Amino acid sequence: MLPNLVFAGSGSSDVAGQYLTVEEFLQLSFEGRAEPSPTVYWLPADVKARIKLLNGRDFPLLRVRYWSVNDDTAWILEEIGKEMPITIGVVIDGQSMAVKRVEILAFRESRGWEVRHPFFTRQFDNVALNKDDRLSGHIDGITGATLSVRAVKHVAQVALILASAVQRAADIAASE
Repeated sequence: MLPNLVFAGSGSSDVAGQYLTVEEFLQLSFEGRAEPSPTVYWLPADVKARIKLLNGRDFPLLRVRYWSVNDDTAWILEEIGKEMPITIGVVIDGQSMAVKRVEILAFRESRGWEVRHPFFTRQFDNVALNKDDRLSGHIDGITGATLSVRAVKHVAQVALILASAVQRAADIAASE
């Protein structure tokens, strides 16, 4: 469980702060459906290697918590923008293996908070991974928020890789 964070100045809608709790994100993501069940995915070496190929850095976690309803999965991951982590929620459609929703749960940087707005996050709708683990659709940048945009794109890629790995593991388990 991620801690609830409180930021100074979070009264304005255009500054760093916590925008959604985990519970609020899950309610938005699985609205009107069954209660999402939390699960822990232990990352095998091949998945960590795929993630490392995205930006050259080792993925720091051994396991990742995710929530699922039917085939859809929700991932809450953090990525550094310039200096501070951005907490990002991504929902992956299990049938199409494409992004259904991206939400910024918490933003801690002094610049780049524009990535929280729907005009930016909607660009990820229905974006999948191509064979090179790159996003299949173009994501427009935001002037002055280059590193934040890069962080959100990276988290979307990681979530898609994790969701496909979970789906592959489920398919293998079902065939045995």
